[in-house]
Amino acid sequence: MTIDLKFEHVSKKYRVRQRGEEDGKRHPLMRKLQSLRSRTEDFWALRDVSFEVRSGEALGIIGHNGAGKSTILKLLSSITAPTTGEIMINGRLSALIEVGSGFHPELTGRENIYLNGAILGMTRRQISARLDSIVDFAGVRQFLETPVKRYSSGMYVRLGFSIAAHLDPDILLLDEVLAVGDAAFQEKCLQRIAEVKHAGTTIVFISHDLAAVERLCDRVILLQRGQIVTIGTAREVIAQYETALSPIKTTQRDETLANQEKLAEVRALSFQDSSAHAATVLHTGAPFVARLDFFAHADLSDVVFELFFYSAEGEQQCQFTTEVSGAPIHLKRGAGAIEFSGSGLGLMPGTYYTDIVIKPRGTPKFYDWTQYNFTALRVAPGKLVRGKFYVPHEWRLIQDDEGDKSEEAEAVMNRVGS
Repeated sequence: MTIDLKFEHVSKKYRVRQRGEEDGKRHPLMRKLQSLRSRTEDFWALRDVSFEVRSGEALGIIGHNGAGKSTILKLLSSITAPTTGEIMINGRLSALIEVGSGFHPELTGRENIYLNGAILGMTRRQISARLDSIVDFAGVRQFLETPVKRYSSGMYVRLGFSIAAHLDPDILLLDEVLAVGDAAFQEKCLQRIAEVKHAGTTIVFISHDLAAVERLCDRVILLQRGQIVTIGTAREVIAQYETALSPIKTTQRDETLANQEKLAEVRALSFQDSSAHAATVLHTGAPFVARLDFFAHADLSDVVFELFFYSAEGEQQCQFTTEVSGAPIHLKRGAGAIEFSGSGLGLMPGTYYTDIVIKPRGTPKFYDWTQYNFTALRVAPGKLVRGKFYVPHEWRLIQDDEGDKSEEAEAVMNRVGS
């Protein structure tokens, strides 16, 4: 079978300039002079990576942030060049790497469609034949003659994905494209990717949405610190990603814990999505419920429940706790449950592991402690945000008194993340 993509012993090195601790306190001119003499260190984003992608195959690439996933796509897109090794590309390639990649901000949506098609080597007639389907899929018809610099980030990515998926490339590169729009549009994206794959297009797909990777990809590469850990079927590699790279258990469950009193026990932890359905996958920015089932062996006063989330590297990401609510919790003997709910999940896409504590308030003792990795939670892309976490927020527009009062009234309160 024809090989469309090939990495052969590819490595990518960056030079990282080291900044002194006192640099921020110095005069800007002194900082500039110091930077000319500061030392640099080598950072290898990729090290000796080799793989092949067969014609018509869908290859997924997964791994933690900083593992080297996006570096591979940038190398394939010729955004950057390898330090060592060779890359072979056989066919016309289209890439959606980030929001608005390949767009000229001053051009309209229509003009950018033709520009992207021309870059792919398509004629104006070929692009025109696909124009209606591109616009309808992206849902931007009424803004087609508007410069894309005025598009929202969601409109940017919807149009970018639609162009990339409708101009019939031989090879399609996709990096976190499902972090767009609502759940209905994300499902449209998945269906379109499946159609493109069925038509014989070779696909390289990067996503933190492991369910989507398993659904679409024939094979998956697991990256860690710029190197390939394993290559195999989607199910096998995803299972390894969720287990072998889970946080190290710093305390074994069979150890005797001197300050533990088993007067209450954790029985289960489950999650519900915005539709109140049981879920193993939640979405960034979407409403959620975390339900903790327990059993109390005695009547207990002023009990605190804590739920911790850890990254796959074992770094604590956030905590849910009843301790800050102010209202004491008194338990009766028997089974019960505590529910944590939120209007928008703050965790960014990835796999997280939980740690649960039941304890009396204000003492070093505790009733139960699950001691890391009690259960795993997948977080898939949802709200289109950047950074390390998402915070539901509001904004309001305040205009001068001379402005139109009715317009101001309409724009007083707008919710983001509700």
